[in-house]
Amino acid sequence: MTTSIRPILLFGALLGAAGCKKPSAPPRPPVPVTVATAERNVAPFLITANGIVEPMQTVAVQSQVAGVLTSVRFKEGDDVKAGQILFEIDPVPYRAALAQSKAVLERDRAQYENAKRDADRYASLATKDYVTRSQADQASSNAAALKAVVDADKATVEGAQFSLDQATIRAPVAGKTGSLLVRQGNVVRPGSVTPLVVINQIHPILVRFAVPESQLAQVQLYAKKGDLKAYALAGGAATPRRIEGTLSFVDNGVDTTTGTVTLKARFQNEENLLWPGQFVPAQLELFVQQDAVLVPTPAVQTGQDGTFVFVVDKEGKAQMQPVTAGRQIDDRTVIEKGLSGGEQVVVDGQSRLTVGAKVEVKTIGAPTAEAAVAPGAPKGAVKAKKG
Repeated sequence: MTTSIRPILLFGALLGAAGCKKPSAPPRPPVPVTVATAERNVAPFLITANGIVEPMQTVAVQSQVAGVLTSVRFKEGDDVKAGQILFEIDPVPYRAALAQSKAVLERDRAQYENAKRDADRYASLATKDYVTRSQADQASSNAAALKAVVDADKATVEGAQFSLDQATIRAPVAGKTGSLLVRQGNVVRPGSVTPLVVINQIHPILVRFAVPESQLAQVQLYAKKGDLKAYALAGGAATPRRIEGTLSFVDNGVDTTTGTVTLKARFQNEENLLWPGQFVPAQLELFVQQDAVLVPTPAVQTGQDGTFVFVVDKEGKAQMQPVTAGRQIDDRTVIEKGLSGGEQVVVDGQSRLTVGAKVEVKTIGAPTAEAAVAPGAPKGAVKAKKG
């Protein structure tokens, strides 16, 4: 009996030991992360500022003569060419004044020509002592006086012709007209406080912006090497358009109140994307770094040992890579050291990562063709024609 009980007890002990053993922990699930590729691309050095659009010229059209405004030859908001007729003032009084001045000129010219003949005749007779020298001198003086009258008459005719010409008011510059400030039928006068219309020249157009005094030396240095490219973002958030122009003006002094220097960039504005008075983001490109490594800015993290990025290796694991981060270009950062391009860097989900953790990768879209052509362009911006 004792012999049969021992195997049973041993079997029970083994079962008890097996029941006490803890099951192994299940493997940790992969950490979901979003990644992007570290790309090699050109990286411009950009100075960014808030700009305001200004017309190339603003002309307040005034009348040079007084009279009744009889005709308006354009519509408000029209694009007009230089020399195009805008207004007509009643020409009748000016035509009459011109005709009268011409008649006076002809009368005085006839008198002068007669006096000139008398003076020539008296001069000839005086040489033969048929008349006295005093008589000859008097005849010459009369002719000279009438010559002066004729010259004055010519000036009067020119003035009358000018006044008649000014009764037709033409556009002094090409541009876009604003509101019509004086209507047909009103009497207009020179020197009026209210212009007839204001014309803004918007082809080309300017964007004015300011940069810190500390960046003036850089601007001057690179401006000596050639025209500097400038960019303006127009069209609003819904349809952003990035327009290229050139730096055209650097102010000759620093604003002591703000510590900034005013710059202006010129844009052709063929599509009327820039409008006078509009506020737009402006960028000045000093130089372009070729073959730079860029990553989305959220990929760059800061730790106790400096900046780093998480890189996904070939085994799908996250590895910490120390980097030296450079300047930021819109939503991307230049990596000066630590990446060579082509690496998969984590841009979202870093807070759940540890070194060596398995990841579940979601890749964000590659940069658009426009962004590759025009680095520094804001998200969704389409490159417009050069200025």
